[in-house]
Amino acid sequence: LPQALQLGTALVGSPTQDGVVSILTTAEGADEPRMVRFPVPTPGSPLSPGQPRWANYVKGVIQHYRAGPLPGFNAVIASDVPLGGGLSSSASLEVATYTFLQQLCPDDGDLKAKALTCQKAEHTFAGMPCGIMDQFISVMGKEGHALLIDCRSLETVLVPLSDASLAVLITNSNVRHTLTGSEYPSRRRQCEEAAAALGKASLRDATVAELEGGSGAGAAASAALARHVLGEIERTARAAQALQARDYRTFGKLMVESHNSLRDDYEVSCPELDELVAAALEVDGVYGSRMTGGGFGGCTVTLLEAGAAERAQQHIKAKYSGTATFYITKPSDGAKVLPL
Repeated sequence: LPQALQLGTALVGSPTQDGVVSILTTAEGADEPRMVRFPVPTPGSPLSPGQPRWANYVKGVIQHYRAGPLPGFNAVIASDVPLGGGLSSSASLEVATYTFLQQLCPDDGDLKAKALTCQKAEHTFAGMPCGIMDQFISVMGKEGHALLIDCRSLETVLVPLSDASLAVLITNSNVRHTLTGSEYPSRRRQCEEAAAALGKASLRDATVAELEGGSGAGAAASAALARHVLGEIERTARAAQALQARDYRTFGKLMVESHNSLRDDYEVSCPELDELVAAALEVDGVYGSRMTGGGFGGCTVTLLEAGAAERAQQHIKAKYSGTATFYITKPSDGAKVLPL
């Protein structure tokens, strides 16, 4: 149940006649070199991942792009999405790249296929077996709405989140994680193993009763991971209903339950994120708070009364042992073309 932020990645450029792609990134925190040049891929000469890492997201989208032939091009990337902060910086770059390629060589305009291609780029070129949420919200985000995503059927439902009395506060712990070398792939694998042990194609098909009653889930660690997934599926459905009903107290309570489960069962939080959530929850006017992204650093997201935003920032700043960065945001549109 994500929302698109007012942060973003812009890719500006123009086609060339030489069949060469030349891209410069100005994104803070991107690895060196900041400029890459490579030939446009052909069936006999595909692109492959390498160094620098940031370029793999761009290369993967170019390689898997759903129309052609692409010309060479010169482009510059600018982004204010913090890298490694759990705010979908990689999906933002992938979707910006795809949107740019659509201007050079239009595809059929299928939004789901666009998001899936960007996910494929991340799987194959960045080595990250991510889900579909980040790419879907980057493509399909709509101002004033959250997006409820069924990750199996790929059906989406826009959920209104436009109450002027609300604010969404993003707090960056400024503790940075790199997903590829982290626990995300192992968590995913363990969840798949837990599902198989229960005789299910996916944990989506399992119930808490089956998990608790079956010996099949194996190790306690796998059972705890599976318990988080089953709980989170239920919490997400209830959160969407609460949002529809403008029941922000229930929504906030579910956010906290989600964070506690990510901390205790899924074990992807860290002391800094726990500190930020605890500090936020001490502020009058805060409905709920939780970590966001892959964990082990990055950001928290807090739903609160708009009038409490400044107070919350001051309190969190005073209580947090590190140095936090704050973004007050509201649900925004996904990718779009900005004509020059």
